[in-house]
Amino acid sequence: MASENTWWRDPALGQARELDVSGGRMRAFVTGEGPPVVFVHGALVNANLWRKVVPRLAGEFQCITLDMPLGSHELGMPDADLSPTGLGDLIADAIGALGIEPPTLVGNDTGGGLCQIALSRHPDLAARLALTSCDAYENFPPRFFKVLLWPARFPALARLLFQPFRIRALRGMPTAFGWLMHSKLDERAGDSYVLPALESPPAGVDFARFMRAVDPKYTMTAIAKLRSYERPVLIAWSRDDRFFPPADGERLAADFPNARLEWIDDARTFSMEDQPERLAELIAGFAREPAEAVA
Repeated sequence: MASENTWWRDPALGQARELDVSGGRMRAFVTGEGPPVVFVHGALVNANLWRKVVPRLAGEFQCITLDMPLGSHELGMPDADLSPTGLGDLIADAIGALGIEPPTLVGNDTGGGLCQIALSRHPDLAARLALTSCDAYENFPPRFFKVLLWPARFPALARLLFQPFRIRALRGMPTAFGWLMHSKLDERAGDSYVLPALESPPAGVDFARFMRAVDPKYTMTAIAKLRSYERPVLIAWSRDDRFFPPADGERLAADFPNARLEWIDDARTFSMEDQPERLAELIAGFAREPAEAVA
């Protein structure tokens, strides 16, 4: 039986929608009106990652937050391709199922790597791309997590690995969320990140399938294709990141032909937790500019 907060999603994310995508159904949360902005989270978190940014944008934009099958999700996807390319295609499927115009696509952490893969395979998918601190190049995943999460390739071992983090006080450890953010993680959001892989076998199995497939070859192949991607790109990188070095942000800004780099001070990987106002301001300004004028 799931605990109280296992499937909690912040009401600020909006109305839940279930989308028919290749291999199953996935959930998205929709709020606001205006040009669409689609948010993609990384591994072992869910749509709640964006709960502090979405309400700052929903007065001007239609904000769509995907719940990706990356271990903290409710809808199991046993028939879906959960390799990195398969997940990139799921992002494209979800945008198609939503029936929206090409959006501003925003990715963080693993989700940023998946956004790169999605656009390398579907270059007309988005009008713009915004990458916060995220997987790229050889960091897919970063070595720290590659070692730490090796047991998660096997659902039974994953449950043993994650079991201590039922204790909320332990979630600030470096092996949990401590090095991903300066701020303290909200208990309800933390429950929704940790508990699904412990209480829902489909969530654990889906995550294990992804972990067995993840490899830097996917992000290296993606960036090779994206060096000719001419649509606007915003690199909004955290200065204090422990896993995605500033050099990766600079490298991405140099590799995309039409990119600019903005730094987010006093933030680690989860800048949407540490500096949501600054991140929302950057995304809003980027999404307002005519696509052909952004450089």
